[in-house]
Amino acid sequence: MNTLTSSQGAEAGGLTARVSALLHSVHSMMGHLPNTLLAFIARFSIAAVFWKSGQTKIEGLAIDIVSGTFELGMPRLSDNAVFLFKEEYKLPLLSPELGATMAALGEHILPIFILLGLATRLSALGLLGMTMVIQLFVYPDAYATHGTWAAVLLYLMAHGPGKLSLDAWIASRHER
Repeated sequence: MNTLTSSQGAEAGGLTARVSALLHSVHSMMGHLPNTLLAFIARFSIAAVFWKSGQTKIEGLAIDIVSGTFELGMPRLSDNAVFLFKEEYKLPLLSPELGATMAALGEHILPIFILLGLATRLSALGLLGMTMVIQLFVYPDAYATHGTWAAVLLYLMAHGPGKLSLDAWIASRHER
């Protein structure tokens, strides 16, 4: 039979109180994370995911800010992109050429808008639609990745781009 002495019981109660206080402090600090910071990280991250995917679909335009790679030419849809839409993705109701073109455009235009914080909620909705198509028709086993994308996009749709955005700047101009 295990019995605690009164001093052991007091120590256990003291430890519980300290852990509880620590958890309360951490919870309180997390509640004070600024939406502007969270939204900027979300915008930058999700824009990078879709931009990099879009870069695989075109030739003649390559911009990688991290590595400093710039190739500025007349962009055109890559033959590989059309091949993938024809042979692997096989989207219903869209020709491979139209599907590849729409994906390449969406993966370039919408990330720029999101990164700038311009029409953020609408742009996030567009990328969420693309995410749903990819999940349902292209890679249904990649739900963990697509769920992460969806969570980020839904966050931006629900909370907006934050103060460090063109949306916020435009809204402040109309409040005057």
